Amino acid sequence: MADQKKYTTKLVNSRVLIIGGSSGMGYGVAEACLESGAIVTISSSNPTRVNTSVESLRKSYPSASSNVHGLVVDLSKPETLESEIEKLFKETAKSMEGRKLDHVIFTAADALSMMPLSEMTMPKILQVGQIRFFAPLMVGKYCAQYLVSSPKSSYTITTGSVSERPVPNWSVVGSYAGGHHSMVRNLALDMKPIRVNGISPGVVDTDMWQMGEEEKKAFFKQCEERMATGVAGRPEDVVESFLAVLKDCNMDGAVARTDGVL
Repeated sequence: MADQKKYTTKLVNSRVLIIGGSSGMGYGVAEACLESGAIVTISSSNPTRVNTSVESLRKSYPSASSNVHGLVVDLSKPETLESEIEKLFKETAKSMEGRKLDHVIFTAADALSMMPLSEMTMPKILQVGQIRFFAPLMVGKYCAQYLVSSPKSSYTITTGSVSERPVPNWSVVGSYAGGHHSMVRNLALDMKPIRVNGISPGVVDTDMWQMGEEEKKAFFKQCEERMATGVAGRPEDVVESFLAVLKDCNMDGAVARTDGVL
């Protein structure tokens, strides 16, 4: 029997937009998609980081250099959020020669930070949710317009294990992360037949952790003691969960855990 390559070719020539793809897990997803033969656009709010990441991806994958594009988008301001998202999708469509996307992946987030109850204020709460919650919800509106209407297409939202396992002083982030689960299920209905899923990583060693080196080591050690694997996640491992969600056309309205915890 001839080699049909039913599994390794699923993402070949697929058009993928990764929002937050210039660093961390998003960058890892971009690498994996390029290795799988996809055409990739990454976006971030930092022009220098976008350009550097695009150059790095093209250098790492020279045979696919024409398949990498970068765009700058600022999702941090409520008053311009929707116009920035609309601009992002229009510019991505141009880079894809007017063709619709097959997959959109949202990995964008600002720096992780704890917030004791005593320090909570409405402005702070809204600020925390701007990129983590309001942006991915609004992106769903435009996914329905710019994605191919097919169960082969997907929108993937990144949440976190704090959505299911509470951590002291993380009530604000945890509340938004928990909301992602409902967002995924409801968008899956509103966007059908396009699939909507979530990825819920635990502790992953990326540059999102804004704390001193010793504080970070202590925090990671505490987390690793609760993990069956005993080791914090690495972006290159967590990326495999993103690939699975893109490829599994039978997966919809689900949030996949990748946190090393039983």
